[in-house]
Parts: sequence; C-alpha cells; structure tokens
Amino acid sequence: MIKPEQQETRSLVRMVTVHEDDAGQRLDNFLLREVKGVPRTRLYRALRKGEVRVNKGRIKADYRLCAGDIVRIPPLRQGTPEEQALAPQYLQRQLENRIIYESDDLLVLNKPSGLAVHGGSGLNFGMIESLRQFKPEQRYLELVHRLDRDTSGLIMVAKRPRVLRELHRNLRDKTIDKRYLALAAGRWPRSCRTVEAPLQKNVLQSGERMVRVAKEGQSCVTHFRVLEHFADTTLVEASPVTGRTHQIRVHALHAGFPLLGDNKYSSDSSRALTAQLRLKRLFLHASELHLQSANGEALSFHAPLDSDLENLLERIRN
Repeated sequence: MIKPEQQETRSLVRMVTVHEDDAGQRLDNFLLREVKGVPRTRLYRALRKGEVRVNKGRIKADYRLCAGDIVRIPPLRQGTPEEQALAPQYLQRQLENRIIYESDDLLVLNKPSGLAVHGGSGLNFGMIESLRQFKPEQRYLELVHRLDRDTSGLIMVAKRPRVLRELHRNLRDKTIDKRYLALAAGRWPRSCRTVEAPLQKNVLQSGERMVRVAKEGQSCVTHFRVLEHFADTTLVEASPVTGRTHQIRVHALHAGFPLLGDNKYSSDSSRALTAQLRLKRLFLHASELHLQSANGEALSFHAPLDSDLENLLERIRN
C-alpha cells in the first residue's frame, strides 16, 4: 500500500524531455538550471543514489544529453541563502569589466587568476556559476574549454548548444589556435621548440590532482617560442596542440624550465626565483585565441598581461 506522503512525493517528480537546444549539455549543468537554488552537494548526492535518471536508467553527472532524452527529476530541497553561496557583487563587476567579446552566440572573457572556472572540490561557485547568476536572462551558458584556477586569460563561453558543439568539434580538429605567455626559470634554448611527452593524471591520497609524464599516458604536444631572455628567466609563448590538464606547466617542467609561481610543478631553483621576484601567482596567461565562428567568420582575440605580471617584467628588464 502506498502511503500518502509517498504518493505526494511521486506526484512531485518531474519528467523533463530534453529539447534539441539542450543536446550535448552535461547532465549536471542541465540539472543546475532546472532546479535552481538546490545545493550542489544535494544535487550530486541525488545523482549518486540514482534519484535522478535518464530514460529510466541510472546515469553519471558527466553524461551528455541527447535530444529526446527523458530526465527524471525528483523533488529536491531548495538551499538556504548560506548553502546557495551567491557570488559577491565585486566579482560581478570584475567579470563584466573583463568581457572581451560578446555576441548572440559567444562570450569571451579575460579570466582573472585565482578564480576557478567552475565550482566543486570545496568551491561553491566559480566563473561559470557566477556568470549564470549575473546573467539570469541567458538560458544557456556553457564553458567551451577550461583554464587552471591560477591561470589568467582568454576563455570562451557558448551561449547556444549548436555553438558549443561546433567549437568542441573545432578543438578536436585542432583548428582553434590558443597561445599563452609564460615566464620560465632558467635560459630556455631557442632550439627547444616542441615538447612531445604523454601525460597521465594521478590523484594523491590527499585528493590533490597531479599530472606526470608517463609512457602509458595520453599523447600530448606543446610548441614553445622564446620571446625574451633575462638573466635567470625566459619569457616564452606556448601553443598547446592538444588540450590536456596542466599540459603547459608539466611540459615546461619536463623540459627543465618550470614556470615561475607554480607551486605544483616546480624545482628548487624556480621556487627560489619566485620568492626572489616576489611573484604571488602563477605566471601563465592565455593571451591569444584565433578561430572561426559558427558562420565562418574569422575571429581573433587578445588579452594583455595583467598589471602585476607586466610590472614584474618591467622590473626584470630594468
């Protein structure tokens, strides 16, 4: 016999059919929009326990939805203001001032260092959650690619599912040119133009994610170009051919010239130089993006170095 409270709970369950516009979106991002105000921890617990289902089956958070999928959404408790952890207003102003380009299809920002691109791992919100909060009129905002939390620079956000699919296809086809500025320890030889070394992800007992060069890892290629030599450091331009986690940082360390300000992939000399130069962050900045828009238009974006990095270079030059 079904108890009244069970009957009431069943009646509150929603069955949502995925529209073509939402095809290709991750399930967790779709749910975050459908059940606004529910704490992320509660949402992911519902996924783990099988309360959320797709086409009557249990599914993982990173499942990419297809048009016509039927998503079972159970009644989920709305979070308190504290649980919802709204992004502060100063961050809204900062992100608004860092918009490089915006159209009906695409948003390009110059992400500040220290801001994660998305919440999770103890973070209640990141750049994408903040954008969704600040732009409630935008039904669809999805990251096209990612930047490490401590890396600054250009990052793309799709405003339509078809644009996200097209840009992901371009990334797979390697037709999007991404370039980074980085300051490396030591005198990088001009002859070292390409680092090709497979990378493998590892999770330490502490839960920290690390990447290392390993034969069994995924193939990985980064092109480097020396821009300027200094006494103990080198300014380089890095162009990743592949898009692996921490790729530029690990390849720089593998070549023997770790990036300054990198607390994860460093050497004694790079840590000493970082302290000597009073650098408080990772010197890695996504400076250029070159691509074609969904309608075939050639797009190029440039983000100058943040003032702290530019001032550091001026101190070194002088």
